[in-house]
Amino acid sequence: MTDPNPATIAIESLTFHYREGHFHLHIPTLEIDAGAKAAMIGPSGSGKTTLIHLLAGIVPADSGRITVHGTPLHQLNDADRRRFRIANIGFVFQDFALLDYLTILDNMLYPYRINRALNLTPQVREHAIRLATMMGIEDKLKRHPHHLSQGEKQRAAICRALVTRPPLLLADEPTGNLDPANKSHILQLLFQYVDDHGATLVAVTHDHGLLSGFDRIVDFQAFDRH
Repeated sequence: MTDPNPATIAIESLTFHYREGHFHLHIPTLEIDAGAKAAMIGPSGSGKTTLIHLLAGIVPADSGRITVHGTPLHQLNDADRRRFRIANIGFVFQDFALLDYLTILDNMLYPYRINRALNLTPQVREHAIRLATMMGIEDKLKRHPHHLSQGEKQRAAICRALVTRPPLLLADEPTGNLDPANKSHILQLLFQYVDDHGATLVAVTHDHGLLSGFDRIVDFQAFDRH
């Protein structure tokens, strides 16, 4: 019988370490169901951002199994993980990862430039503009990132993550550069996206004041790292 709410993310016996330094992450088991709004909390250096990068296939695990939407990332090579990420995951980087030589609108549409499976249509452009309007940066679309504030860059990065309507959102401190009013507004937009599209959100946050909006909390103090 098929599970009516299968795990979007399933981890078994995951280990990872950086070649430089002594950091080591071990997660025996972790499952996050489809449609969840999961927050990852824990001290700085506990592995939250590392796990986000592992889930996105940006870095490979040393050992263990990582399955995302039924795809075993641990069995894919670098190129296949990249293709999977572009097609299935919206990623909000902590440092935004916006390209200075592109306008904000072109940054938002960048996934369509690097994935042949995505078709950049007038409707996609209209969708990107609607997202920018919802995020309050519709007047910044022709500007370049260096002309924006940190909070505006954050919102542009969130728009880029949402523009392809991905089934999985991975966000590293998505509200970290926003004022309190914008934090609440942007978080509600992310939650609304999850509800409207049946998507899953996994977000790293240090702001415990935001946790009441999430339905799953993953505390990294429970995991082995040294």
